[in-house]
Amino acid sequence: MDGKILFLTRAGRMFAYGFLAVVLVLYLAAVGLSDGQIGLLLTLTLAGDTVMSLVMTTTADRIGRRTMLAAGAGLMAGAGVVFAFTEQWWLLLAAATVGVISPSGYEVGPFLSIEQAALAQVVDPRRRTRTFAWYNLTGSLATATGALCGGWLAGGLQGAGWSAVSSFRVLLVGYAVVGAGLLGMFCFLTAAVEVNTAPLRSRLVETENQASKATQAWRCLGLFKASKGGGPRTWLGLGESRKVVFKLSGLFALDAFGGGFVLQSILAYWFVRRFGANEQMLGSIFFGANLLAAISSLSAAWLAERIGLIRTMVFTHIPSNVLLMLVPLMPNVEWAIAVLMLRFSISQMDVPTRQSYTMAVVRPEERSAAAGVTGVARTTGASVAPLFTGLLLGNAALMNVPFFVAGGLKIVYDVLLYRSFVKVRLEEERGRSQELGVRN
Repeated sequence: MDGKILFLTRAGRMFAYGFLAVVLVLYLAAVGLSDGQIGLLLTLTLAGDTVMSLVMTTTADRIGRRTMLAAGAGLMAGAGVVFAFTEQWWLLLAAATVGVISPSGYEVGPFLSIEQAALAQVVDPRRRTRTFAWYNLTGSLATATGALCGGWLAGGLQGAGWSAVSSFRVLLVGYAVVGAGLLGMFCFLTAAVEVNTAPLRSRLVETENQASKATQAWRCLGLFKASKGGGPRTWLGLGESRKVVFKLSGLFALDAFGGGFVLQSILAYWFVRRFGANEQMLGSIFFGANLLAAISSLSAAWLAERIGLIRTMVFTHIPSNVLLMLVPLMPNVEWAIAVLMLRFSISQMDVPTRQSYTMAVVRPEERSAAAGVTGVARTTGASVAPLFTGLLLGNAALMNVPFFVAGGLKIVYDVLLYRSFVKVRLEEERGRSQELGVRN
């Protein structure tokens, strides 16, 4: 039951992210914001999501995963309402910073990290990567459908005589309604998604005896806290897993910084500026792109069983980013769309494998925090890039540069990730290798 609810909330949330990403930058431009202001707003949107995610995900395992998921849904609904009913710059900034708004069409806020931890707890470890693949497939299909519906709805309303701003506001109201619906669905989750503290209590005495004076001093300052139920001390909700999580976080931040130059809403704006695309075309483009991304995420589980999680992440990500750099070099919109579609056909194979790998290398009671810290690292990296992208898009001679910067940085990330973790073999991967050997 819990797994089905988490799949439903993922679908609803990503549908809303999809239709909003197609029109968000167009809406901000239509209400009079400059390219620089739009870039700053997107940066603060992602930066605000970073702070809220850090607070909520690193405390979710102690305070309650259901509580934090419901709180995130409330922030999503509130942000949609403010964006829909005001054009005031400072109010938009405040809502973007505190609320949950997705300018990329991808996950923002605390949802993904906490849901990953909950799913990892309620499924067999041997089925974790495949479950995450279906979970991401659900999200990609929902995002694709949302992008198609958002683009065509906005275009249809404008064709019926609505102004561009009014048509975009309908989508923002819909975004807020979805947030309210998510809040209701999270209330039906059971206690099975929460942390089982029994193993933590069994290690309490040993941990207390091993605590150093330095750690005790940090605890007095409030930087180290005991887990709910009297478990080991943690920092940002992390104990034994801290070192590997921080290493992964640095790499993921680099990857996301590169991706922040080509957020889905920025891609939509680029197609308008470069080729004069309309809302219907944008909706169709991102429907196809996210549909292909869904298929690619599903095939990731099959490939990971054969070559491992890290190799799957790297060997599919590098060619994807080469294709990204080719998009602005295409002579017309048809070729640009074709290369973009080819890119999306392999672009998301690293997502379920990355999520599964993170869950595999940390302790079960630290999964929400680990997913949260790595997720915050990604959001932090992505939040800086739009500030530069807005300035680049405002200059016709530089509007293609974001594609080259994004692809180059993401390839550097792939090389560093491979060198750092290719020799680390998970127990489940060794088991699968032996099983495949027997079959062959």
